[in-house]
Amino acid sequence: MIIVREPISLADLDLLAKEGFGDMVKAVVDVKRGIMAVGGELHSDEEALLLEDGSMQQHLWGINLFPGVSGEDWIEFDSMVNIRPSQGNRSRGVDDAQVRKKIAETVQRLVAR
Repeated sequence: MIIVREPISLADLDLLAKEGFGDMVKAVVDVKRGIMAVGGELHSDEEALLLEDGSMQQHLWGINLFPGVSGEDWIEFDSMVNIRPSQGNRSRGVDDAQVRKKIAETVQRLVAR
């Protein structure tokens, strides 16, 4: 499990996928700080790593990345850590389109495709 602050190659992300779930990497994105943690077994592990690094929970969102998939479908907005009624997000997805956009922009900047 690592914190990605600088761009990571798609090949490195694919290697993480193969070492873990096969075709997918779990990730938690800090939309405020513009970083993400990848490679954990659970989104909550990555969330904890980012919290220890100084992130605030309300800025953290769990996603799944599929390095072998092209287009927008390579990012899946689905994680138990996303359920937070106090922020108006009652699902495992990311209900706010602006937050989804920030997540996608962060991932795009941090993964060299």
